[in-house]
Amino acid sequence: MDRQKVLLFGAAAAVRLLLFTAFPSLPHLLAGRVEVSTPVTSFKRLQEGLFLYTHNVSPYDGGVYHQAPLLLPLFSLLPNPSYYPFATNVLFTVVDLLGAQALMQIADSGQSVKTRLFESSRKELRWSSLAMAAGFLFNPFTIATCIARSTSALTNLFILAAMAKASQGASITFVFAIAIASYLSMHPVLLFPPLLLLCYHVRASKSASAPSLLSFAIGHAGALASTCGGLLYVSALLTGSWEFMRATYGVRLLLPDLTPNVGLWWYFFTEMFDSFREFFLGVFWLHVASYMPGLTIRLRKQPLFVAVTLTGVFAVFTPYPSIADAALYLSLVPLFRHLFPLMRYTFLASATILYASFLGPAFYYLWIYAGSGNANFFYAITLVWSLGLSVIVGDSLYAALRDELDVERPELKGKEVKRI
Repeated sequence: MDRQKVLLFGAAAAVRLLLFTAFPSLPHLLAGRVEVSTPVTSFKRLQEGLFLYTHNVSPYDGGVYHQAPLLLPLFSLLPNPSYYPFATNVLFTVVDLLGAQALMQIADSGQSVKTRLFESSRKELRWSSLAMAAGFLFNPFTIATCIARSTSALTNLFILAAMAKASQGASITFVFAIAIASYLSMHPVLLFPPLLLLCYHVRASKSASAPSLLSFAIGHAGALASTCGGLLYVSALLTGSWEFMRATYGVRLLLPDLTPNVGLWWYFFTEMFDSFREFFLGVFWLHVASYMPGLTIRLRKQPLFVAVTLTGVFAVFTPYPSIADAALYLSLVPLFRHLFPLMRYTFLASATILYASFLGPAFYYLWIYAGSGNANFFYAITLVWSLGLSVIVGDSLYAALRDELDVERPELKGKEVKRI
């Protein structure tokens, strides 16, 4: 297994470094694609902020840089990627490899098929951790994100690390990873309740007496708040003020930049009357956040499934999604191989995503470059893309609930049921 892992990781790294080296213009091309880079994850905008930072100017003065301040000292340690890109290319390659390692740890934990409160009757249907890593590393969306050097890769890494540590019951590293992911992209904080429940179940199953859930939750929530507060305070010291809050999280909350992306928000708010903007911003954010409590309560016996489903919700309903968010979700879904026989629309969802993946760039070209289309062309195909991901989310939820029912009511296994 170790030899296979080395071969797999070596092949994945070789593919990425080969693409970086053989096609030197490819990173620049992909970094300009709206499907891959967004205003809050773009490597080009990171370079703009880095230029201002290294010249002792606030990186947020230009109104272009909308990413976390602590990314600046990290990337300032690397050579200028415009002249010496190799170090930056290696960094993003290593980020993908570390993400695959975390995904293998999640798969090896077995929390997808057996938790403290639930054990699937189909638990023997599992893919190996090596197959999971291969699916992540050779996913075209993951590779495109790496080549574009989008900072979404860093967020995905820390989300995977938080899931891995929660599935192992490692409280300190779990809180630290989810805090960094939330610091980078804000919305991963919604993953904290289900992953906290997962960490609690793992810790309780390893100890003779289960700790109090309330004290466990309060302690970890306090640790998360302290870690996030520390990161924000260090950011304020780095930039000299708190203006970065509005330039980073304010942009995500208020959506001032309506650059097209694969999400649903940009076109809607382009057509929105200003008098209704605040109301619908609240409605859209409430919609994103509303999935977490309902799913966590209903599927409290399967907290890892809740966390994975929420990553699918983020890939569809957050303000600035990209193919990196879809890559993360589609790489996590195979953890639940035992649910695949219960899913009803696998072909429809797969065909829809493939359809949108090929036609999306074509429709964008017709709109922006050929001038033979308009914004409706591209927005229509993003709706198809969101539909494909939504079908997977909804179908997997049905399969998880049916799997629970088959365990609770074995006499209904294989029979048609309806939920009212």
